[in-house]
Amino acid sequence: MDRYQRNITIALLIATFLAAIEVTVISTAMPVITRDLGGMDLISWVFAIYLLTYAVTTPIFGKLADLFGRKKIFITGATLFLIGSALCGLSQSMEQLIFYRAIQGIGAGALMPMSFTIVGDVFKYEQRAKVQAILGSIWGIAGIFGPVVGGFFVDFFTWHWIFYINIPFGLVAMYLIGKYLEETIKKEKRSIDYGGAITFIIGMGALLYALLSGGNEIPWNDPLILLMFGVAFLFLITFIFVQLKVREPMLPFYLFKNRHLLIANVSGLLLGAILIGLTAYMPLWVQVVLLLAATSSGLTLIPMSIGWPLGSYLSGRFIVKLGTKPISLTGVVIIALGTFSLTFISATTPNVLLVVIMFFVGLGFGLSMTVFTVIVQSSVDWSARGTAASSNAFLRTLGQTIGIAVLGTILNQHIGGQLNNGGDVAPTVLATGLNNVFIILAIISAFLVVIVASFLPKEKPEEYKATATVEK
Repeated sequence: MDRYQRNITIALLIATFLAAIEVTVISTAMPVITRDLGGMDLISWVFAIYLLTYAVTTPIFGKLADLFGRKKIFITGATLFLIGSALCGLSQSMEQLIFYRAIQGIGAGALMPMSFTIVGDVFKYEQRAKVQAILGSIWGIAGIFGPVVGGFFVDFFTWHWIFYINIPFGLVAMYLIGKYLEETIKKEKRSIDYGGAITFIIGMGALLYALLSGGNEIPWNDPLILLMFGVAFLFLITFIFVQLKVREPMLPFYLFKNRHLLIANVSGLLLGAILIGLTAYMPLWVQVVLLLAATSSGLTLIPMSIGWPLGSYLSGRFIVKLGTKPISLTGVVIIALGTFSLTFISATTPNVLLVVIMFFVGLGFGLSMTVFTVIVQSSVDWSARGTAASSNAFLRTLGQTIGIAVLGTILNQHIGGQLNNGGDVAPTVLATGLNNVFIILAIISAFLVVIVASFLPKEKPEEYKATATVEK
């Protein structure tokens, strides 16, 4: 890694860390924030709005990066993220905080896919997995230290500082990318797919709103949810027709003819559902079924944050020697075995066994996710890499959204009639419901993900040539 690559990597590490730690830091501070601002009934939207705006804007920023360059989009995204962070720290009500979190999510919609895209631009195939392993380790570090950092600021300063601390680090990342990233854009008239962007935002926004709200704040059979699904269907169908007509579509469908890219995207969608299921419901098992403290539930997830960067490191070390298919298959098989083993746990299962299982699940995610990211970076040329990377990131987020909606519905149907007067549920009832959730996760991982990953071609991914918009 030369000096140029090192400076770019430092910037990407900072940007990745900011986006990764944001969720875990705010989770720790939310009890204090709600005590100051009120709005306990709105707490879920502090997280949901970030996810929604991130998911909807990710493909749009990816296409804009292919048209106008990575540097402009990265700096734009970082600017929006930092403005959102500053405003979140200044919030005087829960409604304001939710609105400003939406701005943060829009910024993150540019930051995260640009990090993946820039790695594909700056590094050769043989280096990408190693660099991606470094970036992957940042998620593990954020998962471990996020709650600690959040608790520190809440205890010794104020909750506002969990947002303010982003600003100096974000400015450093912007400076490094602005100063060192080299790209030469051809000066020619650009065709922006406004119709595609508008129909996608409305259609996907309605779909994600329905999935995030249905079964929680609003019943599934409520007219508003049905209306949202209808709007989503209408506008997404329109979006498809627009993409087939325009010269520079926001989401070029020819990319899905690339078998490497197709398998990586479908796998990312399914793995996103598995990941959110484990991170959302494993702490619930530890606290309510095993009757352990909240700290213990956090400690149960930490091994996954340790196994993930380890798997990323191993993936980066052996991807050139062994190829993408053996490593990705090994990863998804480990995930399948881990989730399958969770179907056998009970209230008498020691927590240490869950710790071991989560470590191996994290190892599997590190092996497979790193490979799929490298495949996306290496399956297209410069002119389509931003679109490909952002589409992959979007599908992972969509998988999480669909996953939490489906799994939440399954759990709620089981425990809905079993709540006592205080709104609580007996541990035995919850254990049965969570076992059903783990069975669904095992089915997704053991049958769907493993089968999909087995169709990955053995050969090294080759760039699918699109119309170039840049001279390298």
